Amino acid sequence: MIRPPRRAARALAAGGLHTAAFAPLGAWPLQLAAVALLAWLVRAARPAEAAWHGAAFGTGWLLSGLWWLYISMHEFGGMPAPLAAAGVVLLCAALSLYVAAGMALFAWRRTGRALADAALFSACWLLAELARAQWLTGFPWIAAGYAHSDGPLAALAPWVGVYGMGAVAAWLAFTALQWLRPGAAGRSPVALGVALVLPLAPWLAPREFTAPAGTLTLSLLQPNVAQDLKFDPERMAGHMQALQAQVRDARGQLVVTPESVLPVPREQLDPAFWASMTDPLHAQQRALLLGTFLGNETVGYVNSVVGAAAGEPEYTYGKRHLLPFGEFVPPGFRWFVDLMQIPLGDQARGRSEAPFRVAGQAVRPLICYENLFGEDMVASVSTGPEAATVLVNVSNLAWFGERLVQDQDLQFSRLRALEFQRPVARATNTGSTALVDHTGRVAARLPALTRATLEVTVQGRRGATPYARWLAAAGLWPLWALAAVCVLVAGRRRTR
Repeated sequence: MIRPPRRAARALAAGGLHTAAFAPLGAWPLQLAAVALLAWLVRAARPAEAAWHGAAFGTGWLLSGLWWLYISMHEFGGMPAPLAAAGVVLLCAALSLYVAAGMALFAWRRTGRALADAALFSACWLLAELARAQWLTGFPWIAAGYAHSDGPLAALAPWVGVYGMGAVAAWLAFTALQWLRPGAAGRSPVALGVALVLPLAPWLAPREFTAPAGTLTLSLLQPNVAQDLKFDPERMAGHMQALQAQVRDARGQLVVTPESVLPVPREQLDPAFWASMTDPLHAQQRALLLGTFLGNETVGYVNSVVGAAAGEPEYTYGKRHLLPFGEFVPPGFRWFVDLMQIPLGDQARGRSEAPFRVAGQAVRPLICYENLFGEDMVASVSTGPEAATVLVNVSNLAWFGERLVQDQDLQFSRLRALEFQRPVARATNTGSTALVDHTGRVAARLPALTRATLEVTVQGRRGATPYARWLAAAGLWPLWALAAVCVLVAGRRRTR
């Protein structure tokens, strides 16, 4: 018999295995195997023991997937190494409490019936993921569904989105475990076939819900400015001259720079410098989408992109979903942000979400962290004349080094493309500058840590997927409600 500490160690290892399913390895079957191992550990556990297993699994999963936060805290934020390491561990342990609560709920409500418990396990997993995605502003990094950007479950994205995909994966993992383990009672080949094949039906009969809507040529800039040099006053003039030259040499109808590519707020910028970049593009009937900060000390600074097109009013978009600690200060944590020495670490929120009109296309910007929140941008990609035809994600991932984080963030863009059947173009500072087509395929990508421009032609799309329609109408509440019903029904059966 395996003692509880050994079970917890196995759960911790299973969590690390779970991370291997995501980019850059992208081994999606490992996601199912890791969750099946967790299900095996909690299948007969008491609620308290199941909670420990869930916490260990979540800690192993998130710690192996978020260790790069140490780089921003220590190397760029100036935090002492032991404190930075402890901060990452504590954050991952805190986020793992969602998985712990989900597994405890499963242990409390399980019925002993194979299909009913599979539905219950899937519902508890879904509740844990939704809570992590939405509570306390949300931090849904490497949610389970992202592991399936490749593989058969990717076909579910335009129907149920990333969290629905994660729930289906949990269902499949638990169902397979129930019928594979020795001595499982009540096994039925027909029930097993239905349970395993039904979720894969969209893969067997894929559909396109959006239609082509013209093309647009893009120049996606990757300046490759090291984070520790970006705000260096002695080098700032050189960075801006290099940016000016890169914009001038670009060839696309729309030139896109990364997030905060200008190291000074817009109001402190010399108007002549701005004109030197925009006037040549205007003369050629081309446009620019440039990352900067808008606002001032009085009203606050907003992480923004500014669009300039010939004969059109200046376009602005401000980041709406801010990163805790990096872009806004949670109550009681001012000391922590001050310790990290993050420039512009307490920002104001943007408000607009209207698209930028360029050459017949409606371009919807997403600034870095917003890439994770499809529910926040769904109003822009549903139906109507204002619906975006192209998504553009601008980011500065240099804060977090070159390993893991760049590929993870690109995987998030692939899921947004799958969910809404829209192309996603990415302009980043140091890596993962790429074009993702409406099927989630990476059509072109620049090598990391190189100064270059990715010249691509993107095909806009119009129309709305089923996921976009119900998400725009009700948010994520249908998933919350479905999971709650499964838990309540399982509880009634257990009582009987």
